[in-house]
Amino acid sequence: MPAQADGDPARGKVVFARCAACHSLDGKNRIGPPLNGVVGRAAGSVAGARYSSAMNDNHAVWDEQALDGYLAAPAKFLPGTTMTVSLPQARDRADLIAYLKTLQSD
Repeated sequence: MPAQADGDPARGKVVFARCAACHSLDGKNRIGPPLNGVVGRAAGSVAGARYSSAMNDNHAVWDEQALDGYLAAPAKFLPGTTMTVSLPQARDRADLIAYLKTLQSD
């Protein structure tokens, strides 16, 4: 089931805690790339970030639909990805995406 078009950004900030071990919101790379500015960004495009070859070869843009599919089942959406954490609940995905949409890139 795809995420709802309108999520709750305040709740999405709470959901982001599941992502914070690997992703920052301050523009700094961690295990994964920073997620501020991710909505509308080309996949695999953050300088200095470590990406799997699958992500490097992916030329998608992270829009709501792509983020929803990736967050629901990363390995199914992009075989070969190194991301293992998923958000199976549509509400969690919608809320997280709504929160990420509020963040601007540094």
